Amino acid sequence: MRADTEPTTGYEDEFAEIYDAVYRGRGKDYAGEAKDVADLVRDRVPDASSLLDVACGTGAHLRHFATLFDDARGLELSASMLDIARSRMPGVPLHQGDMRSFDLGPRVSAVTCMFSSVGHLATTAELDATLRCFARHTRPGGVAVIEPWWFPETFTDGYVAGDIVRVDGRTISRVSHSVRDGGATRMEIHYVIADAEHGPRHLVEHHRITLFPRHAYTAAYEKAGYTVEYLDGGPSGRGLFVGTRT
Repeated sequence: MRADTEPTTGYEDEFAEIYDAVYRGRGKDYAGEAKDVADLVRDRVPDASSLLDVACGTGAHLRHFATLFDDARGLELSASMLDIARSRMPGVPLHQGDMRSFDLGPRVSAVTCMFSSVGHLATTAELDATLRCFARHTRPGGVAVIEPWWFPETFTDGYVAGDIVRVDGRTISRVSHSVRDGGATRMEIHYVIADAEHGPRHLVEHHRITLFPRHAYTAAYEKAGYTVEYLDGGPSGRGLFVGTRT
């Protein structure tokens, strides 16, 4: 979910492809992360057979979940990201929708929301609404797994990250700068993209990602009818919340 992303005018449709290429080039272990989450799910729901990946993006985790569960499907707000997901997973059901208000009907064994997508929610009211949606789609005894953004006390103000990747005949540099802005992270990302035909070009995008405190996640889970635990570590070092539907 990238509802609050503000890319430079003129490359909104291209952002999904760039985003996907950068993380492929960085070697993010989507397969290993999906396997670890599937193991967490089955530790709590041994017969888990169905999974809904919310804010599935380009399907980088979901395509691996689809090999681990009999019924795997995805939900994503961005049409551009869904286009990529559909091209790489033609047999997996994919739905366009908002994590705060979706209604897909059947309940599943597990709902997942990876890579801190939940941080793009703006308020605790939106976080509460999202968990209520998750609960409506989680069978009794099933689980909801969320990878959060940083907490206020774990965020590093002024953090700079940089990568250069070579993917699909292009060289892409990505440099980001993240600062605290009230109760959120304000992140500015600069890309330089170059290929043999077009040479280099410069693109800029802006994110505002909410620094929800840990207790806000716990409260949202509990109000939605889950018992919840927080696990340190996780795929990106920001931990994982795992809620079991009562």
